[in-house]
This record gives sequence, C-alpha cells and structure tokens, in this order.
Amino acid sequence: MPLGLMKDVALTSNDTPAAAPSGPFLPATVLATHKELPELYDYLLKFIIIGDSGVGKSCLLYHFLNDRIRDPSPHTIGVEFASTLMRLPSIAPSSTSYPAGSGGQASGIQIPASKTLKVQCWDSAGQERFRSVSRQYYRGACGAVVVFDITSRRSFEALASWLSDARTLASSDLEVVVVGNKLDQEEDRQVPYLEASRWAQEHNATYVETSSKTGENVEQPFILLARSILLAVETGKLDPEKPGSGVSYGERALRRVSSWNGSLTSGRGKLFGGKCC
Repeated sequence: MPLGLMKDVALTSNDTPAAAPSGPFLPATVLATHKELPELYDYLLKFIIIGDSGVGKSCLLYHFLNDRIRDPSPHTIGVEFASTLMRLPSIAPSSTSYPAGSGGQASGIQIPASKTLKVQCWDSAGQERFRSVSRQYYRGACGAVVVFDITSRRSFEALASWLSDARTLASSDLEVVVVGNKLDQEEDRQVPYLEASRWAQEHNATYVETSSKTGENVEQPFILLARSILLAVETGKLDPEKPGSGVSYGERALRRVSSWNGSLTSGRGKLFGGKCC
C-alpha cells in the first residue's frame, strides 16, 4: 500500500501519533503522511478532492504527499483517504497573549509563531456511478480542491455541477481552490488560463494550474486552502467548535487552552468560555 494513501470507502481516521521530528520547519512544509505523523497538531481539517474521472485527482494528491509520480494510476473506486501534516505561519501575535477573561492582564503564555495542521484528504471517484457514494464524504469538509483537465473542455464545463454539490453538502464556509491539471500538456490545451481564472473568481474560488506528472505546483492547492482556513479560524470567521465547520481543535490546542485556564486567577473565566471540541 503506497505511503499516505489508503483505500477504504468507510474509513475514519484513528492514526496513532509518532514522535515529533526535531529541527526547524519551513512555512507550509508537509511534515509527514499517514501513520508517520508527529505527536501533536493544532487543528484538524477535512478536504475533499472532486472533479470528473481522468482529470488526475488521485495523481495530484499522491504526488503532493509522496513527491513522486503515481504510476500506474487506476481510476478511483469509491473514495481514497490520506492524512498529512503541515506547519504554517500563524497570524496570531507571537508576543504575550491576553486570554479571554483575563481582564486585559497578560497570562505569560506565548502564542506560537506557527501552527501545525493535520489535513485529512478525501479523494472521490469521478465516474457518475460512484457519485452518490462520493457525496456522502462531502459533509463536514472545510476545503475543496475542484480539479479539471486543461486539455478537456468537457471536464471544465462540469465544474459548476461539482462545485454546486460541494457547497450544498459540505460546510457553509467551504473554501475552494479550482485546479487546472495536466499543465505538462500545454500544446493540447482546450481551456485558456484567463477563462478558467475568471470562472474561479466569479465562483469565489482561487485558481491554480498544476502538473501531477512533473510535480509543478502540486502543493499549492492544499497550502492555499490550509492558509485560508487558518486565517479564518484565527480571525474568528470560522469556529472550530461549530458542528459541521470541517475544523476541530487538535491536542496541542487543547493543552494550550488548559495552560491558559490554569494561569488565570479564580473567577476570571475560561478561555473560549469553557469546554472545547
């Protein structure tokens, strides 16, 4: 079984954490995949990868996770699941924090300059006969990578249907990146970059072109989604405690809440107003 990819239509994540690696991390670095995940993370995110059959969804995800081509690449049947962790810069100040209920007095706890995100990616089958199965996994997603093939106008024209399903069934705050794949086949392009970019903009999405064959830009859709969602969480636009948000607190965040709560004097309240998750 390839590292980071596990086919199981009914799979849920119960990965056993491993020891965290040492050393500095670059912004948006993919730390590990599947069961080689570090011990703690701040937030858990759910992404879905959707689009017509044959556009390269599974190859895109596999190259992103493993930094190599997936060959041969059979059509996905049902849903494939993968987990990875990213370290991203936090927008929160790294100076001394002022937790809720502290009366404006510093707690002495430092907010980290970066956050570790565990990302669960659900890669769905593009064939129509599996679409009803795939839709079941849209629920609770906070991010969607919607893929088409730049050499296939038909796959581009199908984007509206895929995006409509995702926004109907997933989180109401769904962040979307539209991906034009197979950039290595530029000579066979049927969808101009400007047309696709404008379509994405009109549908409140970001547009990126990739090649799952050469690896060009394969990390960008996932990094862009993760950054947008982290920004939404840290600015209060997205609440991890809200059911169906597609985001939940990880153990590191819960430990931080516990530390903050313990640092406050009696009667000043608790961070986030109490129970988390």
